[in-house]
Amino acid sequence: MAGPGFAVIDFETTGLFAGGHDRVVEVAVVHLDAQGTVEGRWETLVNPGRDLGPQRIHQIRASDIVDAPAFEHIAGQLVDLLEGRVLVAHNASFDLKFLVAELERTAAWMSTDFVSLCTMQLAREYLPGAGRALADCCAALDIQLDDAHRASADAFATAQLLAAYIESEANDEIWREHLDAALDHSWPTVSAENRAWLPRPPYSEVTAASFLKRVTDKMPEYAGPAECLDYLALLDLCLLDRHLSVHEARALVALAEDLGISRSTCESLHLDYFDQLTRTAWDDGILTDVETADLVHVGDLLDIPTDTISAALESASLASASASPQESLTTDAQGSRESFELAPGDLIVLTGEMSRTRDEIEATIVGFGFVPWRAVTKRVRLLVAADPDSLSGKARKARDYGIPVVDEAGLVRLLSS
Repeated sequence: MAGPGFAVIDFETTGLFAGGHDRVVEVAVVHLDAQGTVEGRWETLVNPGRDLGPQRIHQIRASDIVDAPAFEHIAGQLVDLLEGRVLVAHNASFDLKFLVAELERTAAWMSTDFVSLCTMQLAREYLPGAGRALADCCAALDIQLDDAHRASADAFATAQLLAAYIESEANDEIWREHLDAALDHSWPTVSAENRAWLPRPPYSEVTAASFLKRVTDKMPEYAGPAECLDYLALLDLCLLDRHLSVHEARALVALAEDLGISRSTCESLHLDYFDQLTRTAWDDGILTDVETADLVHVGDLLDIPTDTISAALESASLASASASPQESLTTDAQGSRESFELAPGDLIVLTGEMSRTRDEIEATIVGFGFVPWRAVTKRVRLLVAADPDSLSGKARKARDYGIPVVDEAGLVRLLSS
């Protein structure tokens, strides 16, 4: 009796070494019946508990996986989707190695005698001379491959590739033999709690609008100038690299709640911060293109009204006129608030795979009089991460110690300031 069909799988991972420290960061499964007809599609991001590796390839941001389930919490559902089916992947040895490695972390026993097919290997028979890459095989059959290196896109393209092979094969015995054998494979029982799958979201930047709604609008409010100063100081650190990470947004929400600052006061403080930034930019009476772009970007991050941003670009006096009604609460405090600056000899730690090599970045750091450091301790002044929401051990420890975390562009900004 033939099995129910095929389960086409694709993993996006932090790297190439399944048996080492690399982990799965995205899973997609496509079901085909015995004739190659698509029956269902599933996908989820996976929180690997570490940095995401070469993000330029899979394009997954750390902010995307902060709330994603760990592999152990999707393993049971994944096994249910694979059980009784022939496993199919393009370059199957790669995906199966990661499947085994991840399941072995969650199950006490794991059988590895999968019944599987590799569309890359089958291409030698069905698409001779077409090339091995998934894109090459798809091009040969005019199969559209959008969003390559997104698990759902790669899995669906691979499923269409297999369907084309099935359709072109006059003798279906090869498929039936695999379908029959798949019924006999034993899968492990995963006891970990199942959690909802989380597909990759469309790109969206974290802005004040996305986190202020989590701040209570307290009445009456009990925060004063000192609490406002603390909030502004944290906001200043969060915007060092002109990027708001998910972790930074959550820290701002938590601080506002702890200090008793209401949502409306947060909004006013954001206006005050923007006004102070505008005054600084206009100090020399000239607003450069770089300063203009910076004001617009910060204004967008803080959801400053468009007319306020426009006034800031026109003149310092107009920008000052648009300041918050609560300016009297915070102006003096802002004047005494120390902005973040690096001093010669400060320790700087790097984490993650960036656009330049680590040696190049460290040489730049040394050239400016700072000290590249390997471990995050309380003496470290700054952590530079490939992704500010990185879940690497270094990033987690830096947040615990209150050490600012910036991206590569943020480092360049700090070094040039």
